[in-house]
Amino acid sequence: MKKTILLLMLLIQAYFLQAQLLKKIKEKVDNKVNNTADKKVDETVNGKKDESTGNAGGTDSKNPATPASLKTYSKYDFVPGEKIIVYEDFMQDAVGDFPAKWNTNSSGEIVTIEGKPGHWLKLNKQGIFMPDFIDSLPDDYTFEYDLLCDNPGKIWSWYTSIVNLADHNRPEGWRTTDSRFTFTVATGVDGSTSVLEREKNGASESSTTGTKKFTNGTTPVHIAVWRQKERVRVYFDEEKIWDIPKALAADAKSNAIVYWLQGPGQDASYFLSNIRLAVGAPDTRKKILEQNKWVTHGILFDVNSATIKPESYGTLKEMAGVLKENADLKVKIVGHTDSDGSDAANLELSKKRAAAIKESLTKDFGIDESRMETDGKGESEPIDKNDTPAGKANNRRVEFIKI
Repeated sequence: MKKTILLLMLLIQAYFLQAQLLKKIKEKVDNKVNNTADKKVDETVNGKKDESTGNAGGTDSKNPATPASLKTYSKYDFVPGEKIIVYEDFMQDAVGDFPAKWNTNSSGEIVTIEGKPGHWLKLNKQGIFMPDFIDSLPDDYTFEYDLLCDNPGKIWSWYTSIVNLADHNRPEGWRTTDSRFTFTVATGVDGSTSVLEREKNGASESSTTGTKKFTNGTTPVHIAVWRQKERVRVYFDEEKIWDIPKALAADAKSNAIVYWLQGPGQDASYFLSNIRLAVGAPDTRKKILEQNKWVTHGILFDVNSATIKPESYGTLKEMAGVLKENADLKVKIVGHTDSDGSDAANLELSKKRAAAIKESLTKDFGIDESRMETDGKGESEPIDKNDTPAGKANNRRVEFIKI
């Protein structure tokens, strides 16, 4: 009997020890998961710059966690303007500061993001944010930027407005202008929508779309705006969200681009970078057929790489169309870089990029490779100064030369 009681007591003790052990194991697993999640958020905001990779410019619609490919942009017809007049990646500003050439009634700071080149402007407080150096916009221009949201669904809408601002020192006046084009980007929450608002000749109009973006917290959305006098197109990654032939009044003049964060983030932030404003219609056919050369800034690559970014699809398709329509046309593809890095490295990189373009035109668009030659000039033939972000962006280009 005593042996039975002793055995029973040992079994009960073993049971409680096992329960405690399982509890400790579970706590360790939970802590590891939480620490991993916390580390991911910390690395997203405070990580180091990685020059070996670049912004993928979107995600594959079937698998939002993977970088987008050229094929996912098969309906993308956006072609940037010919000359870049503004390029902003915040590299001239110190980490931790608000950018010196911007205006705001709120606050923000420059940060780096692990795995993504350049500096980013981190914003999570309600307010107006305006690049004060943009003070005139022509009738025809393209405007692009990359926007990351690290915690979709936990922050209010992001507004972009193109306006004629009466006073640049009072950016909050953008909502009272009589000629305004404003849109939001959806944050990926079920039921969220992107909204377009416009003020035209004193009358307000609006429309919505169910498009969702920021489906994960690590991939930026590439946003592009294309204005041709009254007509305005807006793209989120590979998708054309709006195409409005009479979006603006024929005599509408714009002199500012304003970002507005409507409400504070709940442990969430927006990150803004790679702003490009370009002017001049890219008349590809006339340039290559009549002037024997077409220069484009619309074919983009990952940093220090010959990997073509997917948002280059519209420009590649434009050139492929000219080659298909003119069966006897042959071209030399010449790559150019800015002056960052060594001469030898830049020369090699420019040659590899030209070769990558030839390969894409052959494989993705069916152009006979015998109709194309390639070359690279590195940094040896600049068309702009290399001491400003916009100048460097102009020097990073591709030339198609008739042969």
